[in-house]
Amino acid sequence: MTTVRLDDGLFQTSAPNGCTLLTEVLPGVRSAALGIWVRAASAHEARPKMGVSHLLEHMVFKGTERRSARQIALELEVRGGSLDAYTSRDHTSYQAHVLDADLPLAAEILTDLVRRPLLREQDLVPERNVVLEEINGVEDTPDDLVFELHSETLWPEHPYGYSILGSADTVGALSASDLQASHRQGYFRGNCIIAAAGHVDHEQLLTVLEREGWFEGTEREAPLPPASAGAAARGVVRREARDTTQAHIVFGTDTFRYADDRRYALAMLVNAFGGGMSSRLFQRIREDLGLAYAVYAYHQFYRSAGQSGVYIGTQPGTADQATDAILAEFRALAADGLTPTEVDDARRQLKGQVMLGLESPQSRMNRLATLALQGEPYRPLDRVLEEIDAVGTDTLMAVAQEFFAPERQTIVRLGPA
Repeated sequence: MTTVRLDDGLFQTSAPNGCTLLTEVLPGVRSAALGIWVRAASAHEARPKMGVSHLLEHMVFKGTERRSARQIALELEVRGGSLDAYTSRDHTSYQAHVLDADLPLAAEILTDLVRRPLLREQDLVPERNVVLEEINGVEDTPDDLVFELHSETLWPEHPYGYSILGSADTVGALSASDLQASHRQGYFRGNCIIAAAGHVDHEQLLTVLEREGWFEGTEREAPLPPASAGAAARGVVRREARDTTQAHIVFGTDTFRYADDRRYALAMLVNAFGGGMSSRLFQRIREDLGLAYAVYAYHQFYRSAGQSGVYIGTQPGTADQATDAILAEFRALAADGLTPTEVDDARRQLKGQVMLGLESPQSRMNRLATLALQGEPYRPLDRVLEEIDAVGTDTLMAVAQEFFAPERQTIVRLGPA
């Protein structure tokens, strides 16, 4: 194994089998955040198996070779710690936040979840019902559902458009053998990133993980390849009738993957466009026109593509007016870009978000994992801030022209007919 020091208190160990461990010591805290990221999620699913990654994430908590479901729930919680997991487009993550003394125990429990789940047929029926209730919850929450529908419309033939939760039909058809197959295909050591931050000792954690078998094998276990970007459907308009008191509308388009030099420019534009109370959309749509309580812009980056867009919830009677006003703001940004004052403000806002986002062990842990998952070299915080400062007006204008053009936006409207 090879261990390198990336920065003060920050170390990375790479094993021959492809498993990577990153740790960062944070002086002055008595807790530690530890996570395991598996490069297998909804982007790797076939449409008939949609939701299998998310259901697998649930099922590992139903028992492992060494622990019952109750033991998994109790062992860290009774010590004041917490255990959590989530499934995204590109990866599945299992995380613990514990007192520093309990870090070895957290490593053992997370290892059990990722590498030793039982995945029994007898546990599938009740847990599948839990996931079906989660799906029902989205169906009953229009400001969540509209995003599901938008992704489906933007990527109609690609896994980025699949529901991470799956549908009632696909989840209802999944078997224990499907979960076991998904686990075999994705949950191998070379497909995993382990990251920790807080009051951690790299060598101590390395010893625990080595005892748990994470670094066995001399042959590199190649991670699953990222899903290809797929063709996005731009400029589509879709209306879904629902008996709701508001019309929920998402405007959005595909952008570029995380590992793209323009990502800071896009983040600055999103902040200026709809990133807070000072943004164009908030000031125009809410303050000037009074058309909405909630209106904001967002962006997401995946391994092969990205997405940016706008959400608004408004009265059905004002939905057309709100749509026209938002498209006008898209048009103005694409045509004229940001003013010098907006550029300065957006730059300061993004730098502040980056710095404030690194104030906890969990956020530091997530940053380390993201770098490894995206194949990015580590850069100190000062270097990141310099890169944000280096974003020029020409780049901002080019990104605005390409990705904020109103004709590029796919629009999904959910609400009364």
